[in-house]
Amino acid sequence: MLTRPPLPDEATIEKMAPAQIAALLQAYQQRDAHRQQEIGWRDAKIDKLTFEIAQLKRQQYGRRSERLSGEQQALFDEAIAADIAAAEAQLEQLRASLPPRPDEQKQTPKRTALPANLPRREIRHEPEHTDCGCGAPLKRIGEDVAEKLDYTPGVFTVERHIRGKWACAHCRTLTQAPVPAAVIDKGIPTAGLLAQVLVAKHADHLPLYRQEQIFGRAGLAIPRATLAAWVGQCGVQLQPLVDALKDELLGCAVLHADETPVAMLAPGTGKTHRAYLWAYAAGPREHLKAVIYDFTSSRAGEHARRFLGHADPPERPPWVGHLVCDDYSGYDKLFTQGVTEVGCMAHARRKFVELQAANQSTIAIEAITLIRQLYAVERDIRDADNETRLQQRKERAVPLAKTLHDWLTAQRARVTDGTATARAIDYSLGRWTALTRYLADARLPIDNNHDEQQIRPWATGRKNWLFAGTLVAGQRAAAITSLIQTAKLNGHDPYAYLKDVLERLPTQRASRVGELLPHRWAPAASGAAA
Repeated sequence: MLTRPPLPDEATIEKMAPAQIAALLQAYQQRDAHRQQEIGWRDAKIDKLTFEIAQLKRQQYGRRSERLSGEQQALFDEAIAADIAAAEAQLEQLRASLPPRPDEQKQTPKRTALPANLPRREIRHEPEHTDCGCGAPLKRIGEDVAEKLDYTPGVFTVERHIRGKWACAHCRTLTQAPVPAAVIDKGIPTAGLLAQVLVAKHADHLPLYRQEQIFGRAGLAIPRATLAAWVGQCGVQLQPLVDALKDELLGCAVLHADETPVAMLAPGTGKTHRAYLWAYAAGPREHLKAVIYDFTSSRAGEHARRFLGHADPPERPPWVGHLVCDDYSGYDKLFTQGVTEVGCMAHARRKFVELQAANQSTIAIEAITLIRQLYAVERDIRDADNETRLQQRKERAVPLAKTLHDWLTAQRARVTDGTATARAIDYSLGRWTALTRYLADARLPIDNNHDEQQIRPWATGRKNWLFAGTLVAGQRAAAITSLIQTAKLNGHDPYAYLKDVLERLPTQRASRVGELLPHRWAPAASGAAA
């Protein structure tokens, strides 16, 4: 909340020179203008979030005209519930900066007690010292107990947080350890349970309605709406990490890019339309192992330009480097704005594989054989340093590439225009510069397979969750999956990573959030950076 220092007293003002008074007034006017601007931005943001929540609730509780199956309706409901929870979490953060209204009453949430049969682990929080500031000893007069539901894969337990109350009989003061900070304030889930829900949903592809059934078999009735609210709130809290990871990713000189269609529900129609997930990964020989997913409403090239900072108007400094991608035209404008295109030899080979499978083409078989020789060189130098890689490519791969190009050119002269064989050859010849750019730069790969591997979890997942309920739900899933997949790329168990991050995040300084990124992360107990 913005505060303004008190004005000098009348006596001080009388001693000030007119120029000093004018400067003081100008400073206060500028401060007030800035304060009004910030208040206006905050109020506009609150109005926007309030409107979005109202719209989402109308979709959730209003008359439903969608013709969805029971399973589809369950997936839609959980996406809406998570969206509402995420918007409410952002709204709460904004309102926390406002002074409380006099008529505002604090409400204590009521929830069902956790099952008594679950094992319990007591965690005691007591003051560091049991002597009062006045010098008299403190006397324990009671305690507050808060129970949180914890989950270790396969086992539910209950954490009993016991906060002793200590009083001083001399000066009548009360001392009590503070409530431990948590991602979901005053909620029952521990970081372990939240990590399990996130990993099950975004890594193991278990929709929340299935997790609800799994928890039910363990004797815990956790409604999917509650699970969705947890996911939405975690998405808001984890977003700063994703933003920081994106900043570091865009510091790489070589990036991979690929996109895949994802069905997204259009509320009110009972139908889905085609949205897209984009994957941007650091090159295999970069200093960083990371991937960021971007969920968008379409495949328009403007989404790639916006992500890489080439939007108009720009939202961030434009990224300039080598982009490994397929021949999708949506990237073309980037190549006129300082980005260097690197082609994918696997796509070129795939054209001939399809041709060979269709009609047993001898031209296709010969092309595949020649391309296979280029890949053989890459296998031999996979673990070599950059200098050796470049030398081997010049000595072995460059002559092979020239042979392939000359052979393709000769075959194209003999093939009729418009045929499948002509199209396969034209793909390679038309992109030859991009396809062979890797030969002159040891940092560049021969293909885009690294990024296609990062797309694979989504291809597997959409068979289970069928569609994204909303655009916001897709963007939240992309953000959380970015952290999970990057953790896996760095050799971490995603459950262990998220559990530790969710425990540390509430007390982590914003300026040090980078310490929690997967490529730097180490469990808090180790006391060292990864």
